[in-house]
Amino acid sequence: MKISVDIFYRVREGIQKGTFVFLILLLSSCASKKPYVMESLPEGGTKGVASWYGRDFHGRPTASGEIFNMYDYTCAHREYPFGTKLRVTNLNNKKEVICTVNDRGPFVAGRDLDLSYGAAKQIDLIGPGVAEVFMEPIGRDYQYVKYVSYKPIPGQLTIQVGAFKEVENALRLKDALSLSYRNVYINKAVIKGETFFRVRVGKFNSYEEAYNMAKLMGQEGYKILITSFEGGLKDEI
Repeated sequence: MKISVDIFYRVREGIQKGTFVFLILLLSSCASKKPYVMESLPEGGTKGVASWYGRDFHGRPTASGEIFNMYDYTCAHREYPFGTKLRVTNLNNKKEVICTVNDRGPFVAGRDLDLSYGAAKQIDLIGPGVAEVFMEPIGRDYQYVKYVSYKPIPGQLTIQVGAFKEVENALRLKDALSLSYRNVYINKAVIKGETFFRVRVGKFNSYEEAYNMAKLMGQEGYKILITSFEGGLKDEI
């Protein structure tokens, strides 16, 4: 710890006068404050590392299909179903925010949660960029659940989760789905002169098999469509 010349002479004067209380108070004022650390954590949650995302993704579709608004209190998590309400506490300062999971991520090793700019600002995460947090699920907005109607289709089938004109949006959704599902691919199609990049999952030999998978994905919060399989399981981009 560096002490200025002025403080040095004040300390020496205090020692000469025997004012040890003055010395102790002076030195303690020079010490930096330690960050807040929670001594005990509530049950039912987990610790992890949070980061944030904002302007680069503002206005783009999230994995749930919602358009990302950087000022809303939302977040991206790899596993929690869409609509899950999380109470997120910054373990460095005790500040907390309640946000809704509507996206998948983070895709950076060592990170467990991506907060929107608005949510991150509430717990002073913007400056540091990352922080250790406590994530506590406190409920779910069940409007995010998608239901699949049973309408049998013959032949080999696949599940479509999204169709985009911009390939970047399709690639982001593919990355999100690949966290939990196998055989995620992008099918390129030209419809009425416009090119669409369709994000699809799997190849199924029966409608029942496709329907069971679609129901699980709908419960997670994905918008899905069971449709005829065409081409292969490789990306067509």
